Amino acid sequence: MKKVLLLALLAAPGLGLYAQKLDKAKDYLTKKKLTEAKTEIDNVLNIEKNQSNPEAWYTKSKIYVAVANDSTLRGSVPDARETAFESLKKYMSLEEAREKDSTKRNVLLTMDNSQPLLDMYSGYSSAGATFYNAGNFNEALNNFKKCLGIFEFMASKKLTSLQLDTTTTLYAGISAEKASKPDEAAVFYGKIADQKAKGEGFAELYKWLADYYRQKNDVEKAKKYAQYGREVYPGDAFWTGFELELMREKGTKDELFKKYDQVLQENPNNHLFLFNYAVEVYQEGYNQDATKRPANSKELIAKATDLIKKCLAIEPKYPNGNMVLGQIIYNEGVDINNENKAIRPQGGVKLTPEQLKKKEELRSAVVAKFDEAAPYFENVANTLEAQGKLKMDEKDILKNSLDLLITINEEKVAQLETKKNAAEAKKNAAEVKTLDEAIKKLQDKTNDFTEKFNNVDRKH
Repeated sequence: MKKVLLLALLAAPGLGLYAQKLDKAKDYLTKKKLTEAKTEIDNVLNIEKNQSNPEAWYTKSKIYVAVANDSTLRGSVPDARETAFESLKKYMSLEEAREKDSTKRNVLLTMDNSQPLLDMYSGYSSAGATFYNAGNFNEALNNFKKCLGIFEFMASKKLTSLQLDTTTTLYAGISAEKASKPDEAAVFYGKIADQKAKGEGFAELYKWLADYYRQKNDVEKAKKYAQYGREVYPGDAFWTGFELELMREKGTKDELFKKYDQVLQENPNNHLFLFNYAVEVYQEGYNQDATKRPANSKELIAKATDLIKKCLAIEPKYPNGNMVLGQIIYNEGVDINNENKAIRPQGGVKLTPEQLKKKEELRSAVVAKFDEAAPYFENVANTLEAQGKLKMDEKDILKNSLDLLITINEEKVAQLETKKNAAEAKKNAAEVKTLDEAIKKLQDKTNDFTEKFNNVDRKH
């Protein structure tokens, strides 16, 4: 019994000394003698038996937060804020081990209204903003991530009712994107989008995510974020265009066409959707090599023609629409011309009267198709020439329209030359004169188109 009492008496001076040193560290902190406070608390916790005392760790956290916030000291202790956070986590873990009743834990932190954590949070946030404004996006990202670490810790301990720090998460994502770390940016942006958050400029966040996952070939996530974006920003036309593009790249043609049918039911007067659908259908149905066309080629081309006509009914002067419809009709003329060329003498035997008649009918049909196509190409040329300055793709469309008009006129001149030769052989002077006049008009028109073609780059 005496031995136990003696040990207790021997221990008492040590406890008193510990308390004095801890109080001394706290006193230095109160007096803002941070260097001395830091030295004192480090000495306290260098003693192993003191490391189980929650108050010592809490005091260390407060001291290191103060050091991190002091402009003259933080440079000598660059990890002060990290040390403060680890010390506070140690404090809370010891409190949890000490007290079963959660309402009786963390009294020191509660009395301070969680100020050490709030100071750490604001310190990282401020540093992140400073680095961001200086264009140092890697360090900005690093500090915003640490800021979020504080927030997530507070949320896990129910020290805040918020589930997401939207602003800091957003800036972490922007910093990651600007630091060329798109995979990290996607994580932060995704946290915001998963909450279906809405704010100024947030529509671009959903678009970025949808396109990011499209490029990653993650179709399900691309669809998910496009759908979230549509839910939050239903008036933005981007979502429909994106879903169509995604289906075009990743889906089947049947799925794409089904999607277009749905889109046109919802947007019957959108000429761009009609145009794009027409182009998709025509590309599926047409191939220059007729032997490589699908079995339902005629049906597809007919559908494309109907769609492009509906497009032009809404926007009659739309250059792209006129160009495509003109090309569809022109290509029909080319097909007829190829059929005509296929009728030729075999083995030195002359063509029969029936074959000659058929060729004449086909030549007339070619001219008829070219005549039908020409006004659409002329609409393209007239519309774009009137615009003055053109974009590169508009210049290309203008040149193509003029080039096809030249080709059409040259074909028509060739046909008239053939008729003229036949008339001369029959010595039909009146018909020869009429044909000469028609040829002259076509040649003048061709020269005009050629001059316009050559002047496109100079004028536009």
